[in-house]
Amino acid sequence: MSHPVTRRMHPRANMAGLSYVEVLVAVALITLVLVPALDALSPGLTGSGIHKATAEDHYPLIAKLEQMLIEPYGQLNSAANAAGSPTTPTSYSDVYTYASGREAVRNVYIARYDGDNADADDDPFTGTDDGLLWVQVAIPGSGMSIESLVSEYD
Repeated sequence: MSHPVTRRMHPRANMAGLSYVEVLVAVALITLVLVPALDALSPGLTGSGIHKATAEDHYPLIAKLEQMLIEPYGQLNSAANAAGSPTTPTSYSDVYTYASGREAVRNVYIARYDGDNADADDDPFTGTDDGLLWVQVAIPGSGMSIESLVSEYD
């Protein structure tokens, strides 16, 4: 009696094409997940550019304000009188050149200041106090500004 020859097939032999389907499904899933992940990173990438510009503008503003704070009070008061308004740039305004070659205007505003609000109108530029000046340095169009008060008695 002869035994019939039975062929045993390896369990994976009949699944040879399935690995390609699995690869296609995996690629499709990665693609579907990757697009929203990249969209989620977009604000961070945009924010880094904004942060760089903000940080780059911050130091020239501080430098100009420090320059203003060492000026004699009489000269600042004269500049405030010449400007006549807290919205008019003074003669201290200048153009700053960055290391990259970019230029930015630094407007300096100086006005008398109402520190105690004695006139009760909540406007810091009416009913001003003697010996107190408001100084602001701003880069137009950037939204960046820095300000301080200067006292004649400091």
